[in-house]
Amino acid sequence: MKGIRWLLVFVPVAILAELLHGSALLVFAASALAVIPLAGLLGEATEVLAERTGPRVGGLLNATLGNAAELIITLFAIRAGLLELVKASIIGSILGNLLLVLGMSVLAGGLVNGLQKFDRSHVGLDATLTILVVIAISVPSIFNAAIEPDKTRVEELSLTTAAAMLAMYGLSILHALRRPREEAVAGPEVKPTHTGPRWSVRASLGVLAAATVAIALMSEFLTGAVEPVTATLGFSEFFVGLILIPIIGNVAEHLVAVQVAIKNQMDLSLSIALGSSLQIALFVAPVLVFLSLLMGHPLTLEFNGFELIGLTAAAVIAAFVALDGESNWLEGAMLLAVYVILGLAFFFLPKVA
Repeated sequence: MKGIRWLLVFVPVAILAELLHGSALLVFAASALAVIPLAGLLGEATEVLAERTGPRVGGLLNATLGNAAELIITLFAIRAGLLELVKASIIGSILGNLLLVLGMSVLAGGLVNGLQKFDRSHVGLDATLTILVVIAISVPSIFNAAIEPDKTRVEELSLTTAAAMLAMYGLSILHALRRPREEAVAGPEVKPTHTGPRWSVRASLGVLAAATVAIALMSEFLTGAVEPVTATLGFSEFFVGLILIPIIGNVAEHLVAVQVAIKNQMDLSLSIALGSSLQIALFVAPVLVFLSLLMGHPLTLEFNGFELIGLTAAAVIAAFVALDGESNWLEGAMLLAVYVILGLAFFFLPKVA
């Protein structure tokens, strides 16, 4: 991700703008642009550590830190009391991975390589888990309407659902860690070569720590500028959380998915797109539910009907694309078209209660 590291110049720009009480729009833009390369460095450091620690620990590292940048941003948003923005960013991240990232990957890969094929067994499992995510998120949202007056019951339903989602995430990680041994019986698997930086473990830990601290600082600036920016530009907080925040936190990972698709490694590309959406839904969202209690701003898994419609549409069309074991550029264009339509609809939606 060396191509985006020049954006690191926006780290001091954001700090100076905040210290000098510059315009909220400048602080927001500089912080957002600074998060992009920082998230890329975080991912590269995690990749190096995962390679050095072996498949088991490495798999857990990738699973835990894969969406660290977005987790940090949403934690600061919770601390600021921007719960609707956090909920929108959860749905927006899933939509972005299933429609935008997968769509760009399939489109670019299809235009360069023509018809592309991938392992249906691996991708099909992720697609099935994606449908499970829709069920897990929809049930509390729909049933809360009936138990809404009782806030305690609403929080209890969210907490128990979050616990079940974390349990399913743990089981999926266990399955992923055991799968290489099962595949070894059938024959060796050809793995893509590591093309990232060749850092030492100590250097990787240093980059990981520095990037995490910098992302936390940029996240504080970013969330602090959300309300004045939405008022200035006329964007709803809902649109910022649903579209802008997910793109900001995941640009580096998005670029990797597209690059490997162009190299005709569609199994890896689909694993990135589908796997990232599953991490957000089954790990990040439940963790935020529990951490929000400690932060004094309880977050419930209660999403509005517009978010559920978008989530269901994305999961269904992504599953159809993934389950046949092959892809072409037209399917990528279809996914992008759905994302654009949903984005425009959310943009014109003035406010969601």
